Amino acid sequence: MNSSSTENNVDVSNQETQQTPRLFIPQLQSLYDLLEPLSWLIVRCACGLILAVHGWGKIVKGAEVVAPNFEKLGFYPALEIVYLLIFVEFFGGLCVALGLFTRFFAAAITIEMGVIFFTQYLPNGFSWLNRGYEFVLLWGLIALAITIKGGGPLSLDRKIGREL
Repeated sequence: MNSSSTENNVDVSNQETQQTPRLFIPQLQSLYDLLEPLSWLIVRCACGLILAVHGWGKIVKGAEVVAPNFEKLGFYPALEIVYLLIFVEFFGGLCVALGLFTRFFAAAITIEMGVIFFTQYLPNGFSWLNRGYEFVLLWGLIALAITIKGGGPLSLDRKIGREL
């Protein structure tokens, strides 16, 4: 049984080696190796900080000013929903960027994007130029990927040794 297990591991290693593409410019490998740990940090920061800007806009305008717009869109109780969105977008966005409670907030963002995808943008088609779902689909899928992977190596979750 162990030899079969060993053979399977060797087969998997050989398959991975055969499937790994070679670089056209092999001299770039050291640069890629240096920068690769930053890739997930960049994804998290892009998602979290862009969303935090949306939350900040709601904070600056004031929840009471923003709430009537949400009532017009059919969201009730609008004021409570705006406070929830401020929490998810601003505080959650900052936490995703920092990699703190990453999976929790990324899941909340995924749910938010899913709700607005189906309730507001799906009927308009794909293109964001026509108020379509392109933008919310992109950010929803990125948030879903962050939910699945977590904060990654350069995160506060990893630093404290715990995650949700």
